[in-house]
Amino acid sequence: MGEIVERALAYPFAAPASSFIQLGSETLELPAEGPDLSGRTPLLAYGANAAPEALAAKLATLPEVPLPVLRTALAGFDVVYSAHVSFHGAIPATLTPSPGTTAPVFVMHPTAEQLALLSATEPNYELAEAGGTPAFLSRHGPLLLDGEPVALTAVASAGRTLPEMSERQVLELARRRLAPEQTLEQFVLACIESGGVAALPAFGVP
Repeated sequence: MGEIVERALAYPFAAPASSFIQLGSETLELPAEGPDLSGRTPLLAYGANAAPEALAAKLATLPEVPLPVLRTALAGFDVVYSAHVSFHGAIPATLTPSPGTTAPVFVMHPTAEQLALLSATEPNYELAEAGGTPAFLSRHGPLLLDGEPVALTAVASAGRTLPEMSERQVLELARRRLAPEQTLEQFVLACIESGGVAALPAFGVP
């Protein structure tokens, strides 16, 4: 399978187990005295925005400006798939309320310039609050499977009650329902060529 398809299947990419600072392509530990957060806006990070690989690409034009990314937990929410396919060919994440669940997330602290760059990469998202902190939340809402949001297997939320799938599984589900005549690779490439799928329908149990 091609590199482009493998990248889609790799979503949401690897996130560190602890807080970090992203400086260009370097992922650094926090300084002993803690990061300087003055003049910065807190923003919940989950999905690709919690991954150094993705942040380095999104902020490539500001490689000299550090981005503090602090690990935390978000009570009452889970990380689930959004009801759209991104222009990279992945079904990306959003947040949804989930009583009794605690999601492992980060709070990044971008400058105004960094926030503008991040916002430009999120055409399918809008800034709203989740648990009292601003976050990019999907304009399309969560992908529904038999009426329930579907959580990301790659994100190990505590107390999870929702069904979960891997990126490959959820893309296969979308392919079978939308383009059963295509292979998974053909489906992902077609989504990329068309600029993504604006909105996915609710699916019944596969």
